[in-house]
Amino acid sequence: MKIKLDENIGKRGLELLRSRGHDTSTVYEQGLSGAVDEQVFGICAEEGRVLITLDRDFGEVLRFPPSRSAGVVILAAGSRATRAHILNGLEQFLMVATTHDVAGQLWIVEPGRVRIHIEQI
Repeated sequence: MKIKLDENIGKRGLELLRSRGHDTSTVYEQGLSGAVDEQVFGICAEEGRVLITLDRDFGEVLRFPPSRSAGVVILAAGSRATRAHILNGLEQFLMVATTHDVAGQLWIVEPGRVRIHIEQI
């Protein structure tokens, strides 16, 4: 799977995804740190990469239509986003992604569940 990590996902998350064989890049590596959300979303869509982030703004489906993307995954770690919460969220995402395609969808990964938003046409 082709993935782009937003700047709020650390190096351990990057290492985890790469160790599982995913083609993973980061906003930081691409020189997009501090870029506006619309730019990050557009680049992910152009590159066909699933965006993984902690930023709940990407859940605004009118502003960031999932159908125009390879998928958006928000790790809902809450105000206490520790490294363990982020890594657990990534593990949970990977487990669900083995049986469900994230393309064109918004996934909210919370402890113990994944909510999948499918756009109504």
